[in-house]
Amino acid sequence: GVYSEIVPCETDLGVPTDYKGVILSGGPHSVLDSDSPEVSKEIFELGVPILGLCYGHQLIAKMLGGSIARGDICEYGSARLSVVRPNELLEGLGEDERIWMSHGDTVISLPEGFEVFGSTDNCINAAVGDPRRKVFGLQFHPEVTDTPNGMKILDNFLNMCGCRRQWNAEAFFREIRDQIIRTCAGRKVFLLVSGGVDSAVAFSLLNEALGADRVLGLHIDNGLMRLGESEEIMSYMKEHGFSNLHVIDAGERFLERLERVADPEEKRKIIGATFLEAKEQALRERGLKGDEWLLGQGTIYPDTIESAGTKHADRIKTHHNRVDVVLELIEQGLVVEPLAQLYKDEVRTLGETLGLPRTLLWRHPFPGPGLGVRVLCSDGAEEPVERTVVRDVADRASVAGYESTVLPVRSVGVQGDGRTYAHPALLLGPRDWPVLERLSTELTNSVAGINRVVYGLDVSGSTEYELVEAYLTGERLDKLRLVDHLVTNALRETGEYEAIWQMPVVLLPLVNKDGGECVVLRPIRSQEAMTVRFVPLSQFALDSIIRGVREIEGVGDIFLDITHKPPGTIEWE
Repeated sequence: GVYSEIVPCETDLGVPTDYKGVILSGGPHSVLDSDSPEVSKEIFELGVPILGLCYGHQLIAKMLGGSIARGDICEYGSARLSVVRPNELLEGLGEDERIWMSHGDTVISLPEGFEVFGSTDNCINAAVGDPRRKVFGLQFHPEVTDTPNGMKILDNFLNMCGCRRQWNAEAFFREIRDQIIRTCAGRKVFLLVSGGVDSAVAFSLLNEALGADRVLGLHIDNGLMRLGESEEIMSYMKEHGFSNLHVIDAGERFLERLERVADPEEKRKIIGATFLEAKEQALRERGLKGDEWLLGQGTIYPDTIESAGTKHADRIKTHHNRVDVVLELIEQGLVVEPLAQLYKDEVRTLGETLGLPRTLLWRHPFPGPGLGVRVLCSDGAEEPVERTVVRDVADRASVAGYESTVLPVRSVGVQGDGRTYAHPALLLGPRDWPVLERLSTELTNSVAGINRVVYGLDVSGSTEYELVEAYLTGERLDKLRLVDHLVTNALRETGEYEAIWQMPVVLLPLVNKDGGECVVLRPIRSQEAMTVRFVPLSQFALDSIIRGVREIEGVGDIFLDITHKPPGTIEWE
């Protein structure tokens, strides 16, 4: 409920400052590196409360005389915080709290005047501070859903800052509406509408602010959509009054551009650039003058962060709305992004304020590049796995009663706020979800070269998988569409669809002993998309899915992704 601004760490806040308090965020760097980002020491003379999170916590310790070291054990995911000394920041918390970690470095000695408020098994200085100066540091992330009482901690910090709670979705709507009107200044907006919640809310906002006669929505069927999805989107949007939305079929163009492309970053960039090609063609065909139009996008804040869109963020993956061509348009002032400062949960709240129906706001998110990032590709070149990695995984898995292997394919992950591109471990054994969750966290925290863990739901017997040459083709896309459609129907039938935030289904360029391509199910729950937890499906749903998938020709073994974020991103690419 408090208005806040996100500014680069080099920003001169001035003395005295109009800010009531300062939060130093997390980030992918190590404070031990000579070129790591810092803030001016004058920030500690502002006389306002300061809170450091993760990297910010380490930075405070370093700048005020403490010491940091690279941790023997990295922590990615869930941990338990023991509150050893109650204080203003942790007021209202219990003695034992679930928190969310993502770090490699650790604060090993504190600056003068600092005390320890909370510790984990692997991190003594997990919550620290100097109550006199009101400077605090947390090694964990209170801002994410997976720290259940994190909002209470932030609430306590805001109380220390003396902030008034006057900021809400309606206030934001008024401000962003006025900002849209100023930005557009008599020009019209051309928005690519995918049908997901972000583009739907952005489209609604632009219509509200500018009027339907100054907004043109275009849904581009890129050939990478789910089964029947483009038709469903158009029907749904027009039912709810969006008559200024049109569709074009560009499937052949996208597949031509993506032919024999295997690298995930290259695929994303090609898809983003081809969207803009299709947009330019649509403008020409309608006789619309390009200089009269701005490009509208439903970009949200995680898209910007993960695409290295801020100075000190790491490139986890290039979102299709952050390719070079789009960045050039942004530099020229030709792009309007009304949601660019919001997270997914805030977008949904704004959508409710705009009166959009729940069925639209809560449908499962679908990535802009569509199935293009869910059909993994390979040029057939070997993806060698180090023997030590295989051995370390096997040793840890066997202690818990599981067989294991490491799959010869790689996926994108996020560890310590930085990008990883590493192998998944496959576990076989009892379907004991709590044990599997603990083992998944242990493997990704302890074994270098592993950023994701999958469980074998339906395995043909042998775990010898062959990485094959495979690209984006109509045949592979149709195969994944059938599996995805079957999975969605199964979740609706069991009533689990709304309990799951998103359900990516991934086709791997790995074949089993029978020559079938393996698939991965990734049921997850999230709120703001910066962290996610995997969700175990019911036995009934899993059995239904397995039976159905077995009937689809060319599909091999079925895996369930049991990795949280971090260390595994939502999508595999």
